[in-house]
Amino acid sequence: MHATLPLLTGTRFPAIRRHALETLQVNLGYRCNQSCVHCHVNAGPRRTEEMDATNVDGVIEFLAASPSVKSLDLTGGAPELNRHFRRLVRAARERGRSVMDRCNLTILEEPGQEDLAAFLAAQRVVVVASLPCYLEDNVDRQRGKGVFGASIEALRRLNRLGYGQADSELELNLVYNPLGASLPPPQAELEAAYREALGSRFGIVFNSLFTLANMPIQRFGSTLISKGEFNHYMEVLKSAHNDANLAAVMCRSLISVDWQGYVYDCDFNQQLGLGMRPGQTRLHLSEITAAELDQRPIRVADHCFGCTAGQGSSCGGALA
Repeated sequence: MHATLPLLTGTRFPAIRRHALETLQVNLGYRCNQSCVHCHVNAGPRRTEEMDATNVDGVIEFLAASPSVKSLDLTGGAPELNRHFRRLVRAARERGRSVMDRCNLTILEEPGQEDLAAFLAAQRVVVVASLPCYLEDNVDRQRGKGVFGASIEALRRLNRLGYGQADSELELNLVYNPLGASLPPPQAELEAAYREALGSRFGIVFNSLFTLANMPIQRFGSTLISKGEFNHYMEVLKSAHNDANLAAVMCRSLISVDWQGYVYDCDFNQQLGLGMRPGQTRLHLSEITAAELDQRPIRVADHCFGCTAGQGSSCGGALA
């Protein structure tokens, strides 16, 4: 795999600082039942990294000591494959925190996960489900043969439990990524197209669609280099930079914790190894408090233009 970090340093991205910490994003491991082309964490079935019980306990302790943190955002890989996933969800909910599960949908159809959807519903977990297109060919090309069909079945299962329904508190949001080296289309227009296609063909409903730009790192960045498209994509991102998006980028109010408990300004910095201590030892979650992070400078590089280009991109979709 081609390394992208050397191509991203020496950036002219504007200097930014943190605000109060509101979201704790935790990567529970890189093991996944899929191997997607756009995956910025290079997850897959052969990955073995997984957060252990000690670090999960540390996450729970951090939540208990951090009243400013309102939301626990669980990601992977497929976070549900971590053996401590359900214990962590229960602990966060018992402490009054909202929990988001970044779900690839097909995990709900895996053997041994038959009761997963019901568990998410019982715990009132917000499901943020990746569905990179409403067309079967595009999804299967990006994520693997048969993924679209399994994803539709998983969405139907969630809908039957009340997810996405108008009279329900169970929130279901979908996530779109472009297939290649281009920016996402306008979020509102694409959301309308998703509603029409999924509703008319499959009777599926959902709350919102989030559009995310592909980051030029890990598997996607390496693919760009192999195709000779890396520099072009970076120019697309830089030329579309919008200063207005700087106020709302996710790293202002979020930290990303890796499977070993180390802390980063965002999930993308985590995958590039850009820790919060430039040139020093890594910072562990056990070494900090939420209050200490306020107004701390954020480490930036050229990949950050992926969050500010055009309508902007964050874990919650478009910024503008």
